[in-house]
Amino acid sequence: MRSAGPSMGVESLFLNIALETRVKAGIETTFDALLEELGPAGQTLEGKPLSLKIEPWPGGRWYRDLGDGNGHLWAHVQSIKRPTLLEFYGPLFMSYAAVSNVQYRLSEEKGVTLIKFHHLAMGTIQDEDRQGMPKGWAQMLQGIRERAERGGSR
Repeated sequence: MRSAGPSMGVESLFLNIALETRVKAGIETTFDALLEELGPAGQTLEGKPLSLKIEPWPGGRWYRDLGDGNGHLWAHVQSIKRPTLLEFYGPLFMSYAAVSNVQYRLSEEKGVTLIKFHHLAMGTIQDEDRQGMPKGWAQMLQGIRERAERGGSR
């Protein structure tokens, strides 16, 4: 883990990831696929289940359920406007001094849905997480796209 000392600069405390994907499915189908992929269908980069649960309402939790009352709060739903916006705030999977804002903005044109994803974080973000996050978020977007294009099945 690197520490943020005087020589590192304030920019080392921020993370900014922006991704987009086009989905050959309607916006409602894509939003449903988004909720499924961020919930029970979510997987690690290695293809293992993440055991995520999402409560899709303002203030709802997005968390990893490890059973027997164990788990990890990833975030709370900050905003939800079906089917165009899902926004979270919280530490995500980072168990250290960090906070994130994650946004999924959806728009549809001629039966194709555009998902604009944005993750802004600040804190003492570990290098391993900083390097792995773009891959993990891209994998989630791919899962959303594939699920929606198949009509919701995996």
